[in-house]
Amino acid sequence: MEIDKNDKLDLFIGPCMLETEKLVFETAEFLAKEFSDLENEVNIYFKGSFDKANRSAIDSKRGPGLEQGLDWMQKVATEFNLKTITDFHYPEQAEIVAKIVDVLQVPAFLCRQTDMIVAGAKACKEHNSILKVKKGQFLAPSDTKNIVEKAATYLERENIRLTERGTSFGYNNLVVDMSSFQIMKDFGVKTVHDATHCVQRPGGLGKTTGGKREQIFVLAKAAVAAGADGIFMEAHPDPDNAWSDASSQIQMHKAKDMIKKLLEIRSVL
Repeated sequence: MEIDKNDKLDLFIGPCMLETEKLVFETAEFLAKEFSDLENEVNIYFKGSFDKANRSAIDSKRGPGLEQGLDWMQKVATEFNLKTITDFHYPEQAEIVAKIVDVLQVPAFLCRQTDMIVAGAKACKEHNSILKVKKGQFLAPSDTKNIVEKAATYLERENIRLTERGTSFGYNNLVVDMSSFQIMKDFGVKTVHDATHCVQRPGGLGKTTGGKREQIFVLAKAAVAAGADGIFMEAHPDPDNAWSDASSQIQMHKAKDMIKKLLEIRSVL
């Protein structure tokens, strides 16, 4: 029996950075084919960042920029019939980005910026998009109530997502409080588990961020069992050589098996 669209698992997946046109289109084509048989169970969104503004070092690569990045995202939607998601970094970008992608994402370090939330919510309302906000590493789950109330002033709660991406625990370490999903769901919105950023070691390699890739699946299974409505997962054909977050992206070809196992857990619940 086909699952109601609102009950499908939201899957936000793709490379951390929109590195090259070749990578973008090859990845999108792979996802469109690989996950086609799960369309009754998964809402899939191709993700990629046009600007990685939050980098450890001044000489780190950041991406193709707004104009080129959105052009690639539009082609992904048109040529591969995939929904898309990307970050925006300034309030004035919200309207521009919302015209192209299906989901606007507010980065974790900007989640308390009222102008960002309001601009994103207004743009999503205008273009019938979803606003996805990452809970900052410095926030308690209960603190996201204020984020939701800011966004819900302009946008229906059914089009708001809160994302758990781990909380700072000492230096260079993050932990995931599995109770956060229920706490945040109580604000009337769906929740997403950031399966790859939560295993990062921020600044752990000096000029780059480290990661514990081996923990991705363990925490993802726990998150789905705890009630997460979606999974955000950065995947790359060759993660060790990715231009950003090399230590925490998963290998693209392993993604489907992981998602199928998460769906099995979800079906039991």
